[in-house]
Amino acid sequence: MPAKGVGVKAIVVAGGDAVAGDAALLADADLVIAADSGAAWLNTLGRRPDVVIGDMDSIAPALLAGLVAEGVLIERHPNDKDASDAELAVALAIERGADEVVILGALGGRRLDHQLANLLLLVEPAWRGVRLRIVRGETTARPLHGGDQLRLEAREGAIATLLPLSGDAVGVRTTGLRFPLDGETLSVGRTRGLSNVVVQIPASVSLERGTLLVIESGKEPAE
Repeated sequence: MPAKGVGVKAIVVAGGDAVAGDAALLADADLVIAADSGAAWLNTLGRRPDVVIGDMDSIAPALLAGLVAEGVLIERHPNDKDASDAELAVALAIERGADEVVILGALGGRRLDHQLANLLLLVEPAWRGVRLRIVRGETTARPLHGGDQLRLEAREGAIATLLPLSGDAVGVRTTGLRFPLDGETLSVGRTRGLSNVVVQIPASVSLERGTLLVIESGKEPAE
């Protein structure tokens, strides 16, 4: 682990579809946690997790046995529990001192409910102050809470979507986007914040009250 006072970056690998390019994010990780079958993707890369956590209902028994034999810490939870394996993994990362958590394998796969639940993990109020993000290829999702500002990381021409959660997002201001917002309200359940475009770097988003899910994606394909 890094010395005291140095930031801790944790990678959480859930059981969805990570893409090949996501493997590069493992290079500077201080802590790698597999949420149950997330260990399978790591195994294809020849990378051992530091911890495997979950109810172990989807990881292959042979893979689990091999990780146990290699001394990987296994934190087993009952099948009947009040949190998903991904939530348990993020909570463990923060408990171990992570101030940055990147979640891979949170999107894709056949379970839409799991994908939505994973996205909602980003806006857990208790984790405010931790740099949380979900990454899948060129797509990144991050939370933005009232009173904060977020600098966008996408390149010029990329798509930026702002989705209000837990009620209306009030006092939304943007810079560097094609369709600017200047202290306006994005109403929950409406799609006004969908598919904006980065036209100038740096671009940023801030808001006064509420919570936004900020999703940055690659450029639209040319028609």
